[in-house]
Amino acid sequence: MDRDATADVNAPHSMGTTIVGVTYNGGVILGADSRTSTGLYVANRASDKITQLTDNVYICRSGSAADSQIVSDYVRYFLHQHTIQLGQPATVKVAANLVRLLAYNNKNMLQTGIIVGGWDKYEGGKIYGIPLGGTILEQPFAIGGSGSSYLYGFFDQAWKDGMTKEEAEQLVVKAVSLAIARDGASGGVVRTVTINSEGVTRNFYPGDQLPLWHDEVEAHNSLLDILNASNPEPMST
Repeated sequence: MDRDATADVNAPHSMGTTIVGVTYNGGVILGADSRTSTGLYVANRASDKITQLTDNVYICRSGSAADSQIVSDYVRYFLHQHTIQLGQPATVKVAANLVRLLAYNNKNMLQTGIIVGGWDKYEGGKIYGIPLGGTILEQPFAIGGSGSSYLYGFFDQAWKDGMTKEEAEQLVVKAVSLAIARDGASGGVVRTVTINSEGVTRNFYPGDQLPLWHDEVEAHNSLLDILNASNPEPMST
């Protein structure tokens, strides 16, 4: 039977994804790729999968794009009400437990895995993994999405306690780029968010600046090369 040409275009949006959260000595760093797909079709190659909940708490979203977005919207609303009632920012644990509550109570309908990360004055930097089903796990690092299958052994070897911010940033970028190299559902650029006592810092790593790994071929005569050339020439066939 011939494959319907529109099947992928009309498929639900899914963030077959690589998401990472790492604690370091002073805060946390979240990282993610940027590919959103519908079946085999790449619907968005530069999506932002790291979503702000409060000034000090962010989440990484994987799985169904619609499901993860509605969960983050609800939790952001609840945390806003919580902050008004208490007169102070919500802790990372409170935010993570709200995500857990929604994910668990709707586990038969939601298909999303989430990593919650942030910093608060009570416990410092914290990472919580909330996979499919609504389990909550506090971890020194968490990985999720389709690309995470390629990273468990890497993190067992590379992660260490008490890392500096620079070491943690390099680890997150390296991990996401490794997953992009192997996982067809991960790709695009790498985005990171650093959260500590000083605030939040976002970083962006374009695809052409990521390291190449085994069997990866460097792009030649691409559209970007043509646009950046002083005398553009047609792409060769």
